Amino acid sequence: MKLKAIALASVAAFSTTGVQAQEFFEMTSGFAKNLPLLGTGAVDFVEKINSISTEVEFEQFDPGELVPTLEALDAVSSGSVDAAWTTSGYWQGKIPAASLFAAVPFGPETGEFLGWMLYDDGGALFERMYIEAGYNVHAMPCGITAPETSGWFKEEITSLDQLQGLNMRFFGLGAEVMQRMGVSTSLLAGGDIFPALERGAIDATEFSMPRVDARLGFYNIAKFNYFPGWHQPATIYELMVNKDRWDDLDEIAQNQITMACTANLATMYAEGEATNYQAMIDNVENQGVEIKQWPSEFLDAFEEQWNEVALELAAEDAFFKEVWDDLSEYRANYKVWGDSIYLPRPRN
Repeated sequence: MKLKAIALASVAAFSTTGVQAQEFFEMTSGFAKNLPLLGTGAVDFVEKINSISTEVEFEQFDPGELVPTLEALDAVSSGSVDAAWTTSGYWQGKIPAASLFAAVPFGPETGEFLGWMLYDDGGALFERMYIEAGYNVHAMPCGITAPETSGWFKEEITSLDQLQGLNMRFFGLGAEVMQRMGVSTSLLAGGDIFPALERGAIDATEFSMPRVDARLGFYNIAKFNYFPGWHQPATIYELMVNKDRWDDLDEIAQNQITMACTANLATMYAEGEATNYQAMIDNVENQGVEIKQWPSEFLDAFEEQWNEVALELAAEDAFFKEVWDDLSEYRANYKVWGDSIYLPRPRN
């Protein structure tokens, strides 16, 4: 790639006018570039930053081109990859609090979540988390989606007993809840889910929003699509940059990257809101999908288990407790506003 060659040749050099040359960043993505919203969100960020900055240039790479999805954190921390666009929920096995900055079961929806991350304590805690866990990365919110579907099932679920013994792909803290319900969960990258469903390695899956899931073809095998996405009322996507590379940037370049991510939050959220209904219509009319709503009995059971999980994780990990307490305090205060200004939306 001609631009890449020019950028690589000029990194850390100075032109004859004394202006610092453009810094080049290879960025691995946790999602393929042709995957709506999740993958295109990374592409859109790259287009934004490259269109406004003369200081830095980013190039996006699909999962596996530089490193596999679930190896991105270690790769950015070590400096073998400059940056990654992914979601912190993938690191729950490494950092117990990580999923609190990605998606919280029965937690904040988009506006409330962004308020905590951008104008309350969430953003500062997010940055602290990686450093205190020993990772050499600078992280920031760089995309967000509204609630996801709750899952795709091969059979209609009419009783909680049917969850016992199911094998299901599940993400983040919601997986802890499903395990309490008797489900055996595994975390699979997006491209691995359909083959696992097809060969029967898993019986059900959740992944993302209807438009995204449609691209992966889950409807070919699992015809029952359940809502609401109690496990991910909103999902934040992150940009991680190797901290040494970040600290070497001047303030203008850092601000440009931050502003590109801030803009990406708005456009990614808006695109999801504008396009998911058509995927749902197509699923029903053209693919024979049945859209189901969890009854209150199921949602109450999921929420009861989640409350127990949150308390146990807070007792086991001091930083999880700090973040959970801060988020809980923020949400209690937010209710003064949220419960007053919005029209009520009953579950059923």
